[in-house]
Amino acid sequence: MPREVLAVLLVLLIIYVVPFVVYGAASVFGGLKPPDTASPARFLGGVLVTKLGTAIAFVALFALTREVWQGQWLLYGLLWLVMFALSEVGEAISGRTTVPEAVLGVVSECLYAPLSALVVSRLLR
Repeated sequence: MPREVLAVLLVLLIIYVVPFVVYGAASVFGGLKPPDTASPARFLGGVLVTKLGTAIAFVALFALTREVWQGQWLLYGLLWLVMFALSEVGEAISGRTTVPEAVLGVVSECLYAPLSALVVSRLLR
């Protein structure tokens, strides 16, 4: 399996699982309710497709510019974090998500963006 494919799969795993752990903890300890706009299977499937696109872009951009980012994985992850966090803020402002959901999204992104960058940096040396 090419390293790029493995990197996409690992990033997908990271960015798919981390938010569920964060939101799950918020559900248990903070009473956060799961979305009721779709069935759980449909919701999880939609999240998976979205995260797959993100994982592919995350790895592809790093791979295409690895000379720039090698050794700068934290900066790479932080740039993605800024993009993700601003997206969460925009979602909350527009009313598509609640402020607590946006905060939890940013917490998730603070964990998975740098972790994903580290994994990609190590795999694509």
